[in-house]
Amino acid sequence: MESLISTMVGRDDVQGELSAFMTAAGGQALILRGETGVGKSALLDHVAGLAAPENHRVIRAAGVEAEVELPFAGLHQLLYSLLPHSAGLDEGHRAVFDVVFGLHEGKAPSVMSLGIAVLDLLSLAASEKPLLLLLDDGQWMDASSAEVCGFVGRRLTGSSVKMLIAVRSDVGSRFDTAALPELLVAALSEEAAGQLLDMRHPQLDAQTRRFVLEHAMGNPLALLELPAYLNSGHTGRTTEELLGFGNIPLSRRLQHVYGIRIERLAGPVREELLRGALDGVGAVPGGNRAPGARYRMREADEAVAAGLLDTDPATGDLVFRHPLIRTTVVQLATPNQRRAAHAELARVHRDDVERRARHLAASIVDPDEEVAAALEAAADSATRRGGAVASVAWLTRAAELSETPADRSRRLGDAAFIAGHAALLDQAQKLARSDLLPGASRSPVTVVASAYVALYEDGDVRSAHRQVAAAIESLRKDGAHEPAEALTRLVNVLLAISQYAGDAALWDRTEQLMDSLGDRVDTRSAIYRDAWSDVVRRGAGVHERVERAFAGVSELEPWDVSRLAVAAYHVDTLSQYRPYLQRAVDREVETGAVATAMTMLHLIMLDQLAAGEWDDAERTGQRALELTTSHGNALFTHHTRAYLGLLAAMRGQVERARELQAVLDAWARPRGVGFLTQIADAIGTAAALSEGDYEAAYLYAIGLTPPGSFQRCAHQASRTLLDLVEAAVHTGRLEQARRHAQAASDAGLPGVSPRLALITYGALAMTAADEKEAEDMYARAEAHPAGAGFPFELARIRLAHGVRLRHTQGPKAARPVLVRAAESFERLGAKGWGERAQAELRASGAPARVSLSYSTALTWQERRIAELAASGLTNKEIGERMRLSPRTVSSHLYRVFPKLGITSRAALRDALGKTGTGGDA
Repeated sequence: MESLISTMVGRDDVQGELSAFMTAAGGQALILRGETGVGKSALLDHVAGLAAPENHRVIRAAGVEAEVELPFAGLHQLLYSLLPHSAGLDEGHRAVFDVVFGLHEGKAPSVMSLGIAVLDLLSLAASEKPLLLLLDDGQWMDASSAEVCGFVGRRLTGSSVKMLIAVRSDVGSRFDTAALPELLVAALSEEAAGQLLDMRHPQLDAQTRRFVLEHAMGNPLALLELPAYLNSGHTGRTTEELLGFGNIPLSRRLQHVYGIRIERLAGPVREELLRGALDGVGAVPGGNRAPGARYRMREADEAVAAGLLDTDPATGDLVFRHPLIRTTVVQLATPNQRRAAHAELARVHRDDVERRARHLAASIVDPDEEVAAALEAAADSATRRGGAVASVAWLTRAAELSETPADRSRRLGDAAFIAGHAALLDQAQKLARSDLLPGASRSPVTVVASAYVALYEDGDVRSAHRQVAAAIESLRKDGAHEPAEALTRLVNVLLAISQYAGDAALWDRTEQLMDSLGDRVDTRSAIYRDAWSDVVRRGAGVHERVERAFAGVSELEPWDVSRLAVAAYHVDTLSQYRPYLQRAVDREVETGAVATAMTMLHLIMLDQLAAGEWDDAERTGQRALELTTSHGNALFTHHTRAYLGLLAAMRGQVERARELQAVLDAWARPRGVGFLTQIADAIGTAAALSEGDYEAAYLYAIGLTPPGSFQRCAHQASRTLLDLVEAAVHTGRLEQARRHAQAASDAGLPGVSPRLALITYGALAMTAADEKEAEDMYARAEAHPAGAGFPFELARIRLAHGVRLRHTQGPKAARPVLVRAAESFERLGAKGWGERAQAELRASGAPARVSLSYSTALTWQERRIAELAASGLTNKEIGERMRLSPRTVSSHLYRVFPKLGITSRAALRDALGKTGTGGDA
């Protein structure tokens, strides 16, 4: 588009806003929103002109419709000229760019990880000269890049970087929900439109002038282009005949105008423009910053003379003057012309897996196995980079081009499977049904897709279990021709259904089927079965098996990562895998496996809840609730409410907890979703304990499992061990409490998970008749390394210990232990428990209110690091837990030592003990 800077009229307000944007102190981002042709590109040029006096370095990029499905293509274009600065980044951030830009293989980073790396790169570049990032046609930016740009734009405050993004108001984009400030560029007023038209086309007769103003509707591009079309030799025809578009949208009218010019070009020039358009050549100067990334048009002087192309002054490349020209070039080409152009572009991009495959797929009509295989490889690449949605599209096209029914079926099955994990359940079902011949029995793909819908949308665990079990039985008998992957997918879906059912009879049927399959059961599926079904009876050794499986995490698909993490949750070792989940979840939420991301958010929330990071857990839960609700996933929506209810109960927000419990129970119990009804009962137990209603807590707890045993296939039976024992003790049911604590020990629960070890020792201590035995068990519990990772459970054990000490050894012996419990509850925000601990302290002769004894000395982060270090964790392990580098952890400890009056790590536990918090986390 011809620059409007020299003739810009009617934009005083917008120009004033942009001037203020440029002169404002510090960095910031702004979205410039307006319809096609309204002058956004000209305003970007205007801002670029303002940047010179401010000594800014200007970086320009433009979204390209042809690249909208190529993950991170837009980000590569935007950052290309800055990548030399990456040499100054740390190795981790350099590796992030190498992965997303395809230089090295590896697990795709999350939006947060990549965004932080981009922020560091921009900060490094801006240290030499302030940066101005101008992004045109943001609506065509690929989703992955747009998410990162939004993340970065929200965090530019205090930097020397400004970002201005132009987007069309008539085309949806990821920037619509980026939460960045916006400046609307409206159509020109009638007066300003007339002024611009008269300045640029002063010789128009009154009739034509009036007609142009009427049809341009204040759009600057139309005001500039329509008169040129009317004056280009169309003699003998009225203005109405020339502009006989009726009520066609403005962009279509302008496409018609450009079409006249394009049709007059020589054939070879049109072919050259078509290749450029299909490969997404930029539509404004500055749009092609990555050399070799797109086709370079040549020998197109005729198109330049016709006003269709410009020369990018920075690169010398030919670019389209407006996106509509690029669109019109494609629309005017015949199908055969487009296919020939795509074939040529595939040869040009022979070394780019995804781009080559996309052009190959568009270059042919008939089945072609070579092209289908190329698309399949591109889909694998997209999935690894967080582009599950693009992967589904490419696998579907690969299936269409497959030469054999077996290959077609396999690729449709892969597409349907990934669509299910991307929360595209309707599309998954359609893909599955498209592979079903009339009169044929249901394929494994169809069964998996139907099970997804039955489980996620309706919570129909029994119907889903019957369908999948029958399909597995059929494959076991006569399914030797089916690929092993089809069986594994069925088995894993059956395991997920069985877990949600939480029913021993259904689990028996599942285990019988898996036993009958013998060595055809995938090793990871066996881990899921043992962890998800009954951790009391099958959990021994699961932690080590999960750890071995995670050793190859770079080769795992996102759904395998989440399933293994669920297994880790059941054996309470989730914290060491949280970094994997946090890196993956942002990426998968936007363009990847959305349903898998929902599970990842649940897992992150559970680990935050266990670690005492309750505010973070609340935020994660609310994010999960918004995501599950927006996708209509009823099962995961209620699953999220379950964890929010449990958190509310622990915090003492009893009314909210019971409201969530009621909603959860009303939905899950009629459907037989035992996993959720168990959590509903756990919420009731926790809420009752929080307000000191031990009788109600006991009744809820024995609804989960009878005293002295652990209900089969009830995941909350072992998790509520401490709840049942404590409620039984406080209601005088000492025999039941002792039997239950001893049953935990006899079942070997301390060997299953660190948390179960902690609460088993606590339960044995609470129920010991002999004082020495009780003290030994309390000491064992309070010294257990798991205490740092489960501060709520540890604080409860300390409270019980303090109460017992007050009665057996006197107030003086009880006070230090009670102080530690009270401080932990205060930090956690466990209101009911905190009040009870304070009451016990008052009974032991302590002041009316005991606050954190060294909160003014140590920050929360310093205190947390000190406590983790005191528990025996290394700097690397602490860094993984708190998402800090080992060097940062070391720096914090360096500051902690003098505050505590110590000089070594070995003295931490004693120093923290003197302050009243020893080893809490």
